Amino acid sequence: MSFTKTNASAATLSKNRTPGTITHSSGMCATCVDGCIGMCEIGKSAYRGHEVIYPQPFGIITSANEKDYPVDMSHFTILGGVENPKGIEADSDKALFSNVNVEQRIGKDKKIKVRMPMVIPGLGSTAIAKNNWEGLAIGAALAGIPLTIGENVCGMDPESVIVNGKVQHSPELEWRVNTYKKWQQDGYGAIIVQANVEDTALGVHEYAISKLDVDAVELKWGQGAKNIGGEVKISNLKKAQMLKERGYVVIPDPTDPHVIESFEKGNFKEFERHSRVGMVDGEAFINRVKELRSLGAKHVFLKTGAYRPLALATALKLASKAGIDMLTVDAAGGGTGMSPWRMMNEWGIPEVELHSMLYKYVDILAKKGEYIPDIVVAGGFTFEDHIFKGLSMGAPYVKLIGMARGPLAAAMVGKTLGKRINENDMPVYVGRFGSSKEDVFVTASEVKQKLGEEKFKELPTGALGLYTYVERLNQGLRQIMAGSRKFSLEHLTRDDLAALTKEASEISGIPWVMDIDKDEVEKLLNE
Repeated sequence: MSFTKTNASAATLSKNRTPGTITHSSGMCATCVDGCIGMCEIGKSAYRGHEVIYPQPFGIITSANEKDYPVDMSHFTILGGVENPKGIEADSDKALFSNVNVEQRIGKDKKIKVRMPMVIPGLGSTAIAKNNWEGLAIGAALAGIPLTIGENVCGMDPESVIVNGKVQHSPELEWRVNTYKKWQQDGYGAIIVQANVEDTALGVHEYAISKLDVDAVELKWGQGAKNIGGEVKISNLKKAQMLKERGYVVIPDPTDPHVIESFEKGNFKEFERHSRVGMVDGEAFINRVKELRSLGAKHVFLKTGAYRPLALATALKLASKAGIDMLTVDAAGGGTGMSPWRMMNEWGIPEVELHSMLYKYVDILAKKGEYIPDIVVAGGFTFEDHIFKGLSMGAPYVKLIGMARGPLAAAMVGKTLGKRINENDMPVYVGRFGSSKEDVFVTASEVKQKLGEEKFKELPTGALGLYTYVERLNQGLRQIMAGSRKFSLEHLTRDDLAALTKEASEISGIPWVMDIDKDEVEKLLNE
């Protein structure tokens, strides 16, 4: 059995000439014909080379791998019962799903209030994040969930003021922070500023804390989509030269006269800007956390990716020693930027395996009495059943679920529908609900009542799309929790799940469904 789809994908705008007859190991057509124009990845690579490494078209897509992992979250089922509800009286008039509490509190000392157990991880300098930031920031603020500003925002901002290698002002970062803060409701949620190697060198956290009154900062070691630093494409020569001058790795060299001539002739249309890879030093990390707190950071987080087990254990151990507030562990393999496509498919430890390791490692430290930061897991979560499974599999240590592609998709759809409403050009599929913002978005009347008529008019439909998506997740999660007789998040346990295969059970430590309640059942039936 092959888990991988090779040599042809919508992500690279490539396809096989004979899709019904391909060699599974290579992905090539069974008969590769002399005279083919090169529609597959090999063929495209023959004339566009390194451009075909990345998902396309860049700037208007998010991407996730196509690999069929041997075990995934669908190999677990949610268990329900008919007695002993947790968190509410055993009274059918009170044990209603609408009474389930899905609010969370995160942080070591000072707590962040969260209305829904989810966080949107780092969305940084990519065009797709910038173009949908209003929807993301305002929607997340209204929903009361944290949102993370990802890497390289200041470095990519052409208006940034950088003095002696340190950022003094960045209109882009300021706009992103303030957009969230302006719409924040009742102190729920938080805007988080992330920093990679380049950002740390630029002093982004120092700037965000001192000038933008940011309370929560995140150090980034990696993500689930790739094991290298972030990259984007640049179609403007002057901007590419500016980024090289700021210290980024830009290829091909935008200052080389031959490269400039080739670009101006149109031989290629985009430069690549790459970030350096980080090198972890335990003592330096602990000192950096102390430094950020001394600068005024109220919350310090760490995000790591789908690295090998020892790297995961290292991240957890250092997070514990440093006393950080929250650790995010992102599994393979999707992203919101421009991760290399084959790397996204073939690198990293998948969700079930990585998060099962995480649980085991955390449990070891917890039983030794060591400090455990609040844990976030990410990697392909999109719906309420995923949230329930992620929280239960990591209980009691996992507090939030990281979700980026789903919220971004909701914001993009909301934005698109807003444009179609303004153009009086509603697609038939949506037009059956009506032709106004109030008709189309089911939460519109609720949001209008909350904000008032005037502020509602300012609300971008991208934000309404994200808010409405989160509202669906909220209700769906409460329904599943009520069905499992769990009426608040602290009562979720690994016992709320059963593995559907013995392999899933062996990996996760969650019992196989046929072994669940076995002793209790035999005792009951033999009374």
